[in-house]
Amino acid sequence: MDKVLVIASRNVGKIKEFRHFLSAFPLEVISQPDDISVEETGKSFSENARLKAVSVANATGEWSLADDSGLSVDALGGAPGIYSARYANNDQERINRLLRELQGIDNRSACFSAAICIASPGNEILLEVEGRCDGVITDAPRGENGFGYDPIFEVIQSGLTFGEMLKHQKKFFSHRGAAFSLLEPGLKKLLKM
Repeated sequence: MDKVLVIASRNVGKIKEFRHFLSAFPLEVISQPDDISVEETGKSFSENARLKAVSVANATGEWSLADDSGLSVDALGGAPGIYSARYANNDQERINRLLRELQGIDNRSACFSAAICIASPGNEILLEVEGRCDGVITDAPRGENGFGYDPIFEVIQSGLTFGEMLKHQKKFFSHRGAAFSLLEPGLKKLLKM
């Protein structure tokens, strides 16, 4: 029987992406129950990932995988950073706000970071990793794929935004993909694969 792994998120795009990443593992991947809410009070992506993973593992009695990720823009002093999801009410408003704040600014360097934590009930941290992807913020959205800031983040040396990439391309280039590559060997070991 497959091990249950609860994705500590209600973000449909994120859950879908993790299901894709975890498809080769003997896991039953489920989303966090609606009645669980975790306040992200950490001061870094890794602290927030740890908080969410531990809380959801303890609440469900199952292993939990949490990620905290976000976009850090150099010209904005690293903003939105850990507040990426709370920068505005929805994806479109977040994109519009960021593009507005960057009007007339030449330095559009940015990076996406993703911290992933897997915890088991009893506050046990099983795995923690962090991945990164460097890029630039485009002048306007490009592409229909992905979610969040994907249509305005062009990956260095690819010429494509995450919004223009196919799933396998995004997995190869993305911060979450980089973090997952670091997570994979440890997860195989945990699952005795």
